[in-house]
Amino acid sequence: MTEKVIPLADHRYAAALPRIPAQPITPTGLLSDTLGRPLRDLRISVTDRCNFRCGYCMPKEVFDKHYQFLPHTSLLSFEEITRTARLFAAHGVQKIRLTGGEPLLRKHVEVLVEMLAQLRTPDGEPLDLTLTTNGSLLARKAQALKDAGLKRITVSLDALDDAIFRRMNDADFPVADVLAGIEAAERVGLGPIKVNMVVQRGVNDHEIVPMARHFREHFGGRVVLRFIEFMDVGETNGWRMDQVVPSSEVVTRLHDAFPLQQIDANYAGETAERWAYADGRGEIGVISSVTHAFCRDCNRARLSTEGKLFLCLFATQGHDLRSLLRGGFSDEQIASAIGLIWQGRGDRYSELRGAQAAEAGSGQRRVEMHYIGG
Repeated sequence: MTEKVIPLADHRYAAALPRIPAQPITPTGLLSDTLGRPLRDLRISVTDRCNFRCGYCMPKEVFDKHYQFLPHTSLLSFEEITRTARLFAAHGVQKIRLTGGEPLLRKHVEVLVEMLAQLRTPDGEPLDLTLTTNGSLLARKAQALKDAGLKRITVSLDALDDAIFRRMNDADFPVADVLAGIEAAERVGLGPIKVNMVVQRGVNDHEIVPMARHFREHFGGRVVLRFIEFMDVGETNGWRMDQVVPSSEVVTRLHDAFPLQQIDANYAGETAERWAYADGRGEIGVISSVTHAFCRDCNRARLSTEGKLFLCLFATQGHDLRSLLRGGFSDEQIASAIGLIWQGRGDRYSELRGAQAAEAGSGQRRVEMHYIGG
């Protein structure tokens, strides 16, 4: 092979140069890892920037005005993202979620949505194309996103009480504007809408029942509220086990207020355990990545803003796909590299959390959530 110039990657997180196997790995849509887990879900971070400074993700004392975010030239272009997504779809990915940072901060993100909406699975089906946002720009962007081909949206919202919400987002952003964004998303047909609440004991856990009551009464089951255990993602959020409210406790609190009954998952590998209101007014979900790991069914890959592929939310090592995208390699070569990476995947951090914590002195940093999305 002729000599190629490989662009340097950001050195905050380790990233290996992907190996291209001698024998091509032809995409069949049936790619599996070492534990037999298929590749079905690709989460793409389109920016590492955010206009919130939530303590569990981007605490202000770390991500202050002096923090050096990635320069625009380091970010994957929309064409590079679409090319990569097409190769992942050929390997079996059925769902793409755009994340960040805050993805709506990426200029003209609706153009990327339109490009991704043209992709198809090996069976000729359109991909399930969705986006996660903090809702701050959603009211003004909802119609453009829908028109571009976005199917669904997930909104992060950690409290209804305005003072608590402003304190948690640490940007003095009002909760009313996020609620207006959710209403706009429903109005244009970006549904079913999911609302994610990260629960921290002593911070916002007293908002669990008020949140459920609000979405039951104002949306009549058309919004699915999901409660997420506070996770030890990255190295900067000050995670402590005593701030984790177990999902079992969340369910108990809600059941006491609004009787619940457990229902089946929508699909294999779904992260949320589903509970329906006994009176038929919708459902809630709980995501128990700390107290009840779901690694054995995890079918998700994550592509960072600058094109590093991570196989686990808690990863310390990535794979530098951007070097292949910008190094003149063919689709066949890049698809083979992706195939080899996934075939070697054995990640199951949450199942091994105790042992992993004991090895925390290895010197490698876990990737931050804003860099690869949640």
